[in-house]
Amino acid sequence: MIDASALTRCRHRVHLDAAFPEQLAAAPEDPGVRQRQDAAAAKREDVRRILTDHAPERWVQIDTEQSLRLRAEDTLAACEGGADRIWGAVLPLDRVAGRRARCEILIRDEDHGGYIPVIVVNHKVTDPGRGAVTSDMFEWKPREDAARKPRSQVRDQMRVAQVYRMLERHGYASPALVAGAIGYGSDVIFVHDLTTILDDYDERFADRLAVARGESATVPSRIGECRSCPWWPGCEEQLTQTHDVSLVATGSRADMLRDAGCHTIDDLAAWDREPLEDWPHGAFEDAVVTAKAWLAGAPLVRRFPEIRVTRADVEVDVDMESYQEHGAYLWGTLLNVDGVSAYRPFVSWDPVPTQDEARSFAEFWTWLMAEREAAALSGRTFAAYCYSRSAEDKWLLDSARRFAGAPGIPTEAEIREFIDSPQWVDIYQAVSDQFICPGGKGLKKIAPVAGFRWRDADAGGEASMSWYREAVGYDGEPDLTQRERLLQYNEDDVIATKVLREWMSDRAEKEIPLASDL
Repeated sequence: MIDASALTRCRHRVHLDAAFPEQLAAAPEDPGVRQRQDAAAAKREDVRRILTDHAPERWVQIDTEQSLRLRAEDTLAACEGGADRIWGAVLPLDRVAGRRARCEILIRDEDHGGYIPVIVVNHKVTDPGRGAVTSDMFEWKPREDAARKPRSQVRDQMRVAQVYRMLERHGYASPALVAGAIGYGSDVIFVHDLTTILDDYDERFADRLAVARGESATVPSRIGECRSCPWWPGCEEQLTQTHDVSLVATGSRADMLRDAGCHTIDDLAAWDREPLEDWPHGAFEDAVVTAKAWLAGAPLVRRFPEIRVTRADVEVDVDMESYQEHGAYLWGTLLNVDGVSAYRPFVSWDPVPTQDEARSFAEFWTWLMAEREAAALSGRTFAAYCYSRSAEDKWLLDSARRFAGAPGIPTEAEIREFIDSPQWVDIYQAVSDQFICPGGKGLKKIAPVAGFRWRDADAGGEASMSWYREAVGYDGEPDLTQRERLLQYNEDDVIATKVLREWMSDRAEKEIPLASDL
């Protein structure tokens, strides 16, 4: 028995989940996974309240306090009775086909009969553009949307396809072959065209079911999913013992190498053929150097004899903290002038989204531009630094748009002038351009090479999400100790970029080998 999540999951994990259920149940819970699950549950509850309060007489709500079996019986009874809208649908286990599924919403298809599955998810399902088909939240009226384009979400596609197949099994699937998803924003239903999805679904389902039932063999291989997988410690040990090539060339790159007869890190390090064509994610030569570095135990490798990084008389390190897509609640800064550093946070402790976010952002921007102007007036050079600018750029621009016209809020043009200038420096890009990084390029991976350590052993982006919920009182009274924890974590992040930059300027050339030295 498998649910739709297995269809986008590592095949080897599907095998281990099915083969060792007791070990899986006893595995420690990943805090990041738990946090995402809690946020998704809160999202579903918000949508349920919006929809059922709008027209309560149209809804049959399945009692979540019942067992899954009773909920499934009630769902089928509601379908048999011709319910207009069903919330919290559970479909009976299909033991023959091996399927199980739940669905937040079933909408009766008034034109064709049967039911249309609609899921509620805590991520974006569309982007600005055109071409998506959407429906009103309260009435099922699909139409082409001139303001949105689809955002590909395979996991959503697999989930609605599985529900459709189970509805089909019981004779309640709409012949219109459509489904829906309510995503972040909760303002429209994005319409999935199942005619373009079902063939891929059927193929994936057959493959994963065969894996789960032990009819198709799997082996471990490192992919992005490994970061949060409970089976990763065992897989990593196995892969390390065999020097598996996926440890240095993950995902599809490992598959390409194996197809070319290159199975181990040693094979890749000794590569003496032409580079593989259509190699994704960087130069093939970098993969060879990464393999050599892994064998040599080198955490970084220099691409060039000289390391360059932008420096200035007045330096400001910036690190932004956001909570999901709700808002940026903290802009942390570290001002470095004449060898003296001072940390200053600009923060709102009102749960985002909140208008108070405009105040903290305006204060941050006003302060940053004042430091920039003061440096120019005194004849000093100025630079502001971040690590991996995409998040900071996004929230700088989004904040300017969302709070346009509020006191102290810059225009989008002012933001773009700054972030497009040489005074906005991405240390992540400087690292990527000048180093090959066998262990990854994240700040938590690179800064320790420069000698920096975070004070909180649990510091990390996903952990900070849980701290934030407690800090602002999403689930109870605000915890002031978590506010201090977040500020310390943010301060360490900006100090880390400063330490890394200074190390690149002063010591990296002496401590890190050249690629040609390996």
